[in-house]
Amino acid sequence: MEYISSTLNNLIHQTAFFNLTWGNYLMIAVACFFLYLAIRHEYEPLLLLPIAFGMLLVNIYPDIMLHAEDAPNGVGGLLYYFYILDEWALLPSLIFMGVGASTDFGPLIANPKSFLLGAAAQFGIFAAYFGAIFLGFNDMAAAAISIIGGADGPTSIFLASKLGQTAILGPIAVAAYSYMSLVPIIQPPIMKLFTTEKERKIKMGQLRPVSKLEKILFPIIITIVVCLILPTTAPLVGMLMLGNLFKESGVVRQLTETASNAMMYIVVILLGTSVGATTSAEAFLNWGTLKIVALGLIAFAFGTAAGVLFGKLMCRLTHGKINPLIGSAGVSAVPMAARVSQKVGAEADPTNFLLMHAMGPNVAGVIGTAVAAGTFMAIFGVF
Repeated sequence: MEYISSTLNNLIHQTAFFNLTWGNYLMIAVACFFLYLAIRHEYEPLLLLPIAFGMLLVNIYPDIMLHAEDAPNGVGGLLYYFYILDEWALLPSLIFMGVGASTDFGPLIANPKSFLLGAAAQFGIFAAYFGAIFLGFNDMAAAAISIIGGADGPTSIFLASKLGQTAILGPIAVAAYSYMSLVPIIQPPIMKLFTTEKERKIKMGQLRPVSKLEKILFPIIITIVVCLILPTTAPLVGMLMLGNLFKESGVVRQLTETASNAMMYIVVILLGTSVGATTSAEAFLNWGTLKIVALGLIAFAFGTAAGVLFGKLMCRLTHGKINPLIGSAGVSAVPMAARVSQKVGAEADPTNFLLMHAMGPNVAGVIGTAVAAGTFMAIFGVF
């Protein structure tokens, strides 16, 4: 009888109920809320669902992220090995290849002025950088945090790892990917605040046709120019352009399909769950992490507002030929931000079609964020 009682007692105390803190329960609730948004409202479920599930797992069973050196048998937790790929900056580069292979750069080539809108939206990066310095982060930590302002998860992870900021890589990644997923919630109020209904109704002319030769030359030229000026951008810009060259060359259909589908989805699973698994209550519920999350939100709002305001300026200069809403797509969340520009424009006028116009600034934003990361690496002498 004593044996049975002891066995049952040991079994009961092995359940998670006896090991979780109030912080774990809070993070579990947050994870469930994110799962609700991903499944019920479809807020970028490809990102939000694996992130939320990783968050759920680590707060129920923290050892799923156990470092190999801390494990009695030398074998770490499952998601720890996924996370290692983040720290090595492998997954961000592969994500960029998949983005390039699945994205049409034609709208950017057809309307090069989109580069200006993409550049304007990077203002959020500088806002976050100086905000982080003001809140007491050192230069490198501030630089790593600042990329959240571009709403670019892969680049945020890449820069944090390159600058040796692994201690805050988790919060940075979670903030960046969360804001990427919540673009449909965060951006519309800002877009409507800085535009009039008349501006939102502006219809833009059809983009000129882009030749196959232009589409093939574009990724080659961008790689040569950007990587010669900032060689540190090669892992990101190079993979982005390689993926796009796969697509536009038309001679490697199998590689294009693999990069944009199978490989992309595998990487999203690995990256999403490992990013979510960095949000254990112990690691996430502290002032340093909360400051990073707050800075990211402020920076993202600044980036969106800067893009829209520059769009208004271009609207004035072109005598109403550019809808300011496409400026909000200058952040790096592809293609979510472009879809939001389309949605807000269609709310003002159901016959308005802005998606392809917004894809130009959106692609420019991806390149711009990678360039910003490369600039920080060059400033700090990191290769």
